[in-house]
Amino acid sequence: MRLMQGERFAFGPFVLDSGAGTLLRNDVPVAVGYRALKLLAALVGRPGEIVAKADLMDAAWPGTAVEEGNLTVQIAQLRKLLGPAVDGGEWIATVPRVGYRFTGVIEQLGGAKRRPLPLPGKPSIAVLPFVNFSNDPEQDSFADGLTEDLITDLSRISGLFVIARNSTFAYKGKAMDVRAIAEELGVRYLLEGSARRAAERVRINAQLVDAVSGEHLWAERFDRSPEDIFAVQDEVTAKIVEALLGRLRAPPPRNRPKNLEAYDLCVRARKLIDDSPQTAREAHLMLTRAVSLDPEYAEAYRWLAMNHWMGWVHWGEPIEPNRRLALELARKAVAIDPNDAGCHWVLANLLAYERSFAEADAEFAKAFQLDPNEADAWATLSDIAVLAGRVEEGLEHIRKAFRLNPFPASWYYLTLGAAQYAARDYDAAVETLRRDETYRTSSRRFLAASLAQLGRLDEARAEVEMFLVSNPHFTTRHWVATEPFRDAATLEHFVDGFRKAGLPE
Repeated sequence: MRLMQGERFAFGPFVLDSGAGTLLRNDVPVAVGYRALKLLAALVGRPGEIVAKADLMDAAWPGTAVEEGNLTVQIAQLRKLLGPAVDGGEWIATVPRVGYRFTGVIEQLGGAKRRPLPLPGKPSIAVLPFVNFSNDPEQDSFADGLTEDLITDLSRISGLFVIARNSTFAYKGKAMDVRAIAEELGVRYLLEGSARRAAERVRINAQLVDAVSGEHLWAERFDRSPEDIFAVQDEVTAKIVEALLGRLRAPPPRNRPKNLEAYDLCVRARKLIDDSPQTAREAHLMLTRAVSLDPEYAEAYRWLAMNHWMGWVHWGEPIEPNRRLALELARKAVAIDPNDAGCHWVLANLLAYERSFAEADAEFAKAFQLDPNEADAWATLSDIAVLAGRVEEGLEHIRKAFRLNPFPASWYYLTLGAAQYAARDYDAAVETLRRDETYRTSSRRFLAASLAQLGRLDEARAEVEMFLVSNPHFTTRHWVATEPFRDAATLEHFVDGFRKAGLPE
C-alpha cells in the first residue's frame, strides 16, 4: 500500500506522523533527516513486506537518479537512530540484493492530528469564506471579496486576534465541523455566512459562533442594494467587535472603491498576483483596468505596485521601469489611504529594496500600528530583518506570521527556510524547503545552499539543476545586487552557500 499523506503509525516507543513529517520517541521529537523519514514511512507503510531498493529510492529521492550507496548510508543511520527493537533484534531487516523489510509490529493510529494551537490571550476569530448562494458562479468573487474585506476590517481592531485570509480559504467548499476548524486554526470564534447578489439586491446572512460552547453569539440578515455593500461590511464588523469586546470603537475609516466593477477586478486580481508570471500578467491587466475605472481606489494601486515589484524581483522582468513604477504606485496608494496597513507595508517593502531603510522601518511600524494582525507584513518584515543580520528577530516575525496564517502561501516557507539557513540551522531549512507547498518554487536555491552546507553536494547539485530550469537567467551577483542586504556577514554566508551548491556566479 502507498503511505497516505497524514497517516500515523506506532511501533515500540515510536510514533511516525508522515503528514507532519515527525517521529516521536516516548512523545519526544527525534531529530531525523528528511530522507530517513521518507524511507521509514515507505517501510512502515508495508510492514512485513519486502520493499525493493528501487521503491525505497523512489520514495526518498523522487525523480532523481542517485547511487545505491546513498540508500545504504540512510538505512544505517536510521537503524542507529531507532536503536534495538523491542525483542533486541533490528527494526529493519536487510534482504540481500533485493531490498529491506520492516519487522516491527505496527499499530495504525487514525489520521494525523495536528496539535491544537494554543488560544491567544485576546478574543480570536476566523472569518470562513462566505457561501455564494446566487445561481451565478460569476458571483463567487463577490462572496470572496466580502469575506476578505471583513477579515481586513476585523484585523484592524487591536483587541482581536484575526486569522489571515489564505488560511480561512483553505476551508472553501468543505463541509466541516466548526469545532474542528477552530481547533486547527487556534481560534475561539468563527464568523460564517452566505451572500446572494441579484440584479438590484444583495442579501447577506452572517452569524458569529463560539466554537468552544457551540453557541451562536449573534446572527443577522441584511437585504440591501449592491451600492450599500460596504456599509453592510462596516455594520457586521461593528456588531462582532461589540459582541467580542463589549464596546464599539471603530478604527479610522478605510478608502472604499466608488466603482463596483473596479472592486470586482481587484478581488479577482489579488488571488492571481503571486502564482506565476502568467497569472501576474492577468492580474496586471485587471488592476490597470480597475485604476482607470476608479482613479482614487488605493487598494488597486497597492496591488499594482506589488505586481511591478514581483516582475523585476521574481519574474525576471526588466528592472526599469518596473522598479520606479512600483514605488510611485505604492506612494500613491498611501497618499490616497493613509489608514490602510496594507498600503504601508507594501511601501515599506519597496523602500527596503531602495535601501531607504529608515523610511522602510517607519512604514512597517505604521502598518503594525494600524493592523497588528497583518500576517503578510510580518512575513515580509522577517525577510528584511534577516538580510539586516537580525536573524533571531526574523525568525520571531515569521513564526508570528505562521500563527496568524497557519495555511499560508508558499512564499512563507521560502522566508522561513531562508531565515533557518541564515541561523545556520541547515537541517531545519532542508525540512522546510522540501515541503510540498514550496518545493517547486524559487526557494530551491536556498534548499541547494542548505544541502551544500551539510556536505550533501550531490543533492545540492540536483536541486540547482532543477532551479535553473525555471530560472535560467539567475546569477548570484544579480541576486546580491537586488536583495536589500545591510549586513556583510549575512550576505557572505548566503553567497558561500550558493557557491558551494554550484549556482552560477
